Amino acid sequence: MNWYLKVLKQYVDFNGRARRQEFWMFVLFNMIIGVVLSVIDSVIGTGSLIGGLYSLAVLLPSLGVSVRRLHDIGKSGWNCLWAFLPIVGAILLLVWCAKDGQPGDNQWGPNPKA
Repeated sequence: MNWYLKVLKQYVDFNGRARRQEFWMFVLFNMIIGVVLSVIDSVIGTGSLIGGLYSLAVLLPSLGVSVRRLHDIGKSGWNCLWAFLPIVGAILLLVWCAKDGQPGDNQWGPNPKA
């Protein structure tokens, strides 16, 4: 949960690097919260109002951690745009986000593992 809160505190921070653990823990908690809110929406009959508002609220933190994750592997944050390419883009981003970060410093900052 600390990783999730760390990303939320860096709300629109697109600078620096994010470790794999930071990225994937954010994704995990984001999915868990999304499922819980979907169940709540279904139970109280609001369609997808609460889940939609939550998704909108975490849009910028999600983009921020994704850009920082790409920086960690030495790629530009603009590579997030590959997500708009059906299937191939999602697979490419998944592979990149699963890669280990570059050792040492790169143009986006020091290694967050160090």
